[in-house]
Amino acid sequence: AALQQLNVKAALINRAGEDLDPPLSPESRYLREEMTVAGYQHLLAIASFDGLVEGSRLSRILGGTANEVQCTLVRVLLEEYGNGRLSRKHSTFFAQMLGEFGMNTQPEGYFDLVPWEVLACANHNFLVTERKLYFLRYSGGLTYFEVAGPAAYRNYLTAAQRLGLSEAAMGYWELHIREDERHGRWMLDDVALPLAQSYPEEAWQIVLGYDQEKLMSDRAAVAVVQSIRNAEQAV
Repeated sequence: AALQQLNVKAALINRAGEDLDPPLSPESRYLREEMTVAGYQHLLAIASFDGLVEGSRLSRILGGTANEVQCTLVRVLLEEYGNGRLSRKHSTFFAQMLGEFGMNTQPEGYFDLVPWEVLACANHNFLVTERKLYFLRYSGGLTYFEVAGPAAYRNYLTAAQRLGLSEAAMGYWELHIREDERHGRWMLDDVALPLAQSYPEEAWQIVLGYDQEKLMSDRAAVAVVQSIRNAEQAV
């Protein structure tokens, strides 16, 4: 009910501004300053659950009448898939990171390591892509994901650089920082805000999706760092 009283455009702009470059959380500081090579490999193992099959959720909501919003979403998907070139596909870069450590590059190869909080994020996304009724909600969630992504990837990249790892062991993060900064602008300016203009009575659902994705992602980030700590202690 509170969301329905919001100025949706202002709420989205304010949220995106805060999440583009947030203050470092305790989890972010741990990754940047303390995580070991063993912890980094554990991070890659967990992240492979999504990194090796990236973009598959977005593909499920692209059918239907063509308009400018749909075209922007297609552009995002195409870049995730390397614009049709396997060598540029994001999952190819992720597989290269795993290969640098001699790790399993098969999708779901590390499924048993993935915290339930991470699985919950994926399940939630698949749930809201099942029905067109949830299109606004999913669009809000994807807006958060693309806006906030670079800040998370900078944590991973900073850790890899501190550990003195090779370019191949961190290339996926560098690619994502560049592309997701662009995707975040597209999602806010060319998807979320135009949808709010087109559907004023239902636009609050965009904010709902944004906030849900943020809350679930924050919970998942805490669980991932705890899993990394546990793995490091076991070495």
